[in-house]
Amino acid sequence: MDLIQILVLAIVQGLTEFLPISSSAHLILSPYLFGFADQGFAFDVAVHLGSLLAVMIYFRKEIRTITLSWFGSLGPNGQADEHSRLGWAIILGTIPVVIAGLMFKGLVETDLRSPLVIAIATIGFGLLLWWADRHAKRQRDMHQLQLKDAVMIGLMQVLALIPGTSRSGITMTTALMLGFTRETASRFSFLLAIPTILMSSVLVIADLVQQAAPVDWVALATGVILSFAAAFATIHLFLRFIERMGMTPFVIYRMLLGAVILAIIYL
Repeated sequence: MDLIQILVLAIVQGLTEFLPISSSAHLILSPYLFGFADQGFAFDVAVHLGSLLAVMIYFRKEIRTITLSWFGSLGPNGQADEHSRLGWAIILGTIPVVIAGLMFKGLVETDLRSPLVIAIATIGFGLLLWWADRHAKRQRDMHQLQLKDAVMIGLMQVLALIPGTSRSGITMTTALMLGFTRETASRFSFLLAIPTILMSSVLVIADLVQQAAPVDWVALATGVILSFAAAFATIHLFLRFIERMGMTPFVIYRMLLGAVILAIIYL
């Protein structure tokens, strides 16, 4: 990979990871659009790791509070509060996608990385996001998040294994359907990304270390740094404007992207 390819893919990942438009779809499609060789799953995970660092640093205070409260709730004398419940919610919401990821890892890395699958998922789940945002009550906040809500959001997150679905998109869609505000849906989606991306990164890094083929660690490290910068800026701007902006701009973008992909395939 040359520097231009690394730069483009890392910025694409950082900009799209936390927007409901599917970062994995953009990473897979970028080689088709720019004439790059497929960067492979390892680089995809590297730039996801950069996004992970961005969300962990951005929400560092919340993460610290949640972690301390969660540990404080353990044991016979533990005291549960809203922060410890949020910790349990993140754990429960992560379990389904971890299990599904392990079961279908080979399928995700091969057969599902096709433009047709991406186009169908981009359009279909984009319409679902539009419906949820249009009909959502948007009355519940993070204090009203219950464990059953987290389980439902976590189960729907499994669909994000299909490129084009968008992990943030499907979790925000489900949260909106459950009556949460746009900001709450976004914040919980971002927090839920932390263990999900972390576990997938650990698994792939372990595979890279053990494999005999050489790994371009400089390219991976550069991708991490660039995607971190782009993702950090995206999180800040998204949370600042999402309540006023709504999901419609992202739905329109998904429809156009899906149409362009289908046109490239069949025309």
